[in-house]
Amino acid sequence: MEKALAAARSGDYETAHAIWVPLAQAGNPRAQNNIGACFAGGLGVARDVDLAYRWLNLAAEAGDPVGQRNLASLLFKGEGIAADYQRAAALYRKAAEQDDAEAQDMLSWMLLEGDLIEPDFAEAHRWALAAAKNGSAPSMTRLGMLYHNAIGVARDPIEAVHWWGLGARAGDADGQAMLGAAYHLGNGIAHDPIEAFAWLLRARDGGSALATPFFDVVRDALDAEQLAEAERRAAMPLSETADPSQPASARTET
Repeated sequence: MEKALAAARSGDYETAHAIWVPLAQAGNPRAQNNIGACFAGGLGVARDVDLAYRWLNLAAEAGDPVGQRNLASLLFKGEGIAADYQRAAALYRKAAEQDDAEAQDMLSWMLLEGDLIEPDFAEAHRWALAAAKNGSAPSMTRLGMLYHNAIGVARDPIEAVHWWGLGARAGDADGQAMLGAAYHLGNGIAHDPIEAFAWLLRARDGGSALATPFFDVVRDALDAEQLAEAERRAAMPLSETADPSQPASARTET
């Protein structure tokens, strides 16, 4: 398995696939998942949704959380296979219960949106929190939105900024946009137009549409020196950015 994984990481999926096949045929769930993922993505083999489903289903039935999550993704996307959102959600839940962060994040999103399955805001919060604790940047940002919009929890601008800050520093562009907006509005954190624009610059570069309503307004309020400072901050590695999590006494709300 280690040799196959090393080959896959180097882009040599043909070698990886050749190693995984006998292991999968012998009943190794993770090898079954990996073969299924190869067929799903056309990695080292021709894309074949039917074979992807076959191998991922074997892995999922064996209880492999990655297999459950990948099968859920296949059923959710419905590309070359009939979409089944209810089963996808059930599989995401099984993987989430095994502490798979990506499954926890996706289950949280599905429960929050409520377009494809019955919404459950308390469960959406629960799984977003679990995913965030497992390092999921999108779930960190989602938690900020839940506290900002009082969805399933009491409205708490300070808690919203805390989670947006974590998501932003973990590289989530939407978290960066919302943190920039919070600095601009002084909502949950002290007003700081330079820091606001630095985060909005990162968010725009990361492709977040959430930065658009604030970007020009914040930029136009800065002078040349302030703009240069914001650009300098935006170019800093995220690991060197200031942590917006401060004592409540240092924060303001408007």
